[in-house]
Amino acid sequence: MTITNQRDNITDDEVFDFGLYLLNGALEKLGTSLQNFDMPQPLRNWGVEAENHYIAEHSLSYNRDDEQIQAAAHIPLLNQEQKDAFSQITDFVRHEQGTIFFLNGPGGTRKTFLYKTICHQVRAEGWIVLCVASSGLAALILKGGHTAHSMFKIPIDGLNEDSICNIPK
Repeated sequence: MTITNQRDNITDDEVFDFGLYLLNGALEKLGTSLQNFDMPQPLRNWGVEAENHYIAEHSLSYNRDDEQIQAAAHIPLLNQEQKDAFSQITDFVRHEQGTIFFLNGPGGTRKTFLYKTICHQVRAEGWIVLCVASSGLAALILKGGHTAHSMFKIPIDGLNEDSICNIPK
C-alpha cells in the first residue's frame, strides 16, 4: 500500500509512524502484530487515510508550514467583520462543533479572501478542508476547489421535488 503524499516536509516522526503502520500490517497477515513484540503502535490511522481519497487529496497534499505562513500573512489584512467571522469559524473547527456558516455580502467585499484565510489556518492545524462552490468559476479560485454537484454528486439533470443528493459519510 502506498499513500500519495505531495508534501515536501514530511517529518521523521511521520515516516517512523507510517513505517510502524506498514510493519504492523505485514505482521497481521502472519497472524501477529507489533503488540506481540512489545513494539510501539502507530499513532496515526494511516489505513483510513489510504482508503479515503478525500483525506489523501485534502490533507496529505498540503504543506502545513506553507499553509501557516499564508494564514499568518492574511489574518492581519482582515477587517473587523472578517476577523469576527474568522474567529467564530475557526473556534467551531477547533472545538469540533459541527455547524453551518453562511457568509453573505455583495461582490467586492472580499469573501473569497476570508474563505482562503480560513482554509489556510484550518489546514495549517491539520484539519481537512473541502472547498466547494456553486459554479466552476468560483471553484477555480479556491485552492483544491470543486463544484458542489461534482463533490457531492448532486444530480443536475432531471431535478424535481423528489431529487436527493448522495452524500456519503
